[in-house]
Amino acid sequence: MERLLVIIVSAGIGTAFFFWFSQAVKKQYMQEYILSHQWLLHPNAICYWRTAMAGIGFALYFFTPYQSFAIFTFTFAAILDGADGVVARGCNLGSKWGEWLDPVCDKLTYLPPLIGFAYGGIISLKLVWILVIIEIMGQFFARRILTWINFSGAANNFGKIKAIICFGLVILCALMDENPDITNIADGVLMACILLSSASVIFKFIPNRLYADILSGLNFCCGITSLILTHHHYFAWAICIIIIGQLFDLFDGRMALKHGGTKYGPYLDDIADFVSFGLAPAYVIVQRGGSLAWLFSGLFIVGVGFRLVRFIAWDKNRTDLPEGIFNGLPSPAGALIVLGASLISTPPILWGLTSLSIALMASHIRFAHFGRVILKHTPKPLFFLICASIILTLSFLFKTKNVQMFGYLILGSVLVYMVAGRKWIPQE
Repeated sequence: MERLLVIIVSAGIGTAFFFWFSQAVKKQYMQEYILSHQWLLHPNAICYWRTAMAGIGFALYFFTPYQSFAIFTFTFAAILDGADGVVARGCNLGSKWGEWLDPVCDKLTYLPPLIGFAYGGIISLKLVWILVIIEIMGQFFARRILTWINFSGAANNFGKIKAIICFGLVILCALMDENPDITNIADGVLMACILLSSASVIFKFIPNRLYADILSGLNFCCGITSLILTHHHYFAWAICIIIIGQLFDLFDGRMALKHGGTKYGPYLDDIADFVSFGLAPAYVIVQRGGSLAWLFSGLFIVGVGFRLVRFIAWDKNRTDLPEGIFNGLPSPAGALIVLGASLISTPPILWGLTSLSIALMASHIRFAHFGRVILKHTPKPLFFLICASIILTLSFLFKTKNVQMFGYLILGSVLVYMVAGRKWIPQE
């Protein structure tokens, strides 16, 4: 497919440029060049350039036959979204105007083509206009209200992930425009963008110190929702909800480190973890595990409980355990082993993998913390890209209803984490 090749080449060139530029900005000669050519490379100037490129791409795609060049132009403009932040941090050129300008330029980059594709029948016109309204309210009215009440809401990751997904959605729509037979997941992805955009607006009005507790509460709600879905035999949906809970669990730790929390935050986090990564997977075992399901589900609950208690009572206070290193497999990863196995294996194999999960959680094998260690060594653009890829992948799997692929993907992700989690262990 010609258009797919254009997308791959454009993404490859743009990504290579971004990583080269990110490294170059650290060099003295590049910083001097940027400071002497701010009309070209100031963070605000980059915002103007990429918005202009996106506008050119929009005009070329919808009003000329040069659609391949339009895709290349838009893809490069989307990748430049990370370049302004690199320059702002590397050359200390951040400003209040830039903080406001960056999200505005994001919206001016992806909203016009989404509207164009909606009127072309590729995606839902109603959902696109809902997204446009929320984006306008968040950018202009919400920020104005925050200024009026003299309240400063911290930038949050929901909006950043949403922007990346919207960029990807535009490219996906361009691919579907040429190949109508491709599985249409656009509306599902667009719905995820609406939810993330709404969350981004809401979190602007919440005091920073409450972020972690709210995310822990959302993780707890995911666990309860998963139990209900499992009871009604919606196993794939139940597992998807648990994975979303794991994303909330990942973010609550990051928010607690960045903004602090309340004195009840750690207790809420532990309760949420036990429900989402202990009780909810155990109930999946009950429903899918055959004649010995109750035995292995009970053992799994005990294993997760032991893992959490050991972490709270002993591991947190150990001086010989480096910061960011777990003693035993973390319970979210242990839960994923069980959940992935429940979708693709027979009861005896599920019992065996449940036993393996329990043994790894109770063991003294050390694994690096995914958020505090692995992601710390992961460039921010790659982190946001991973989060966006998870949402896109889940949208595809639920559209195609390929349960086995979902199970293999879950087990594969655990294996990748276990290898990476061992790689970042400090040498003793």
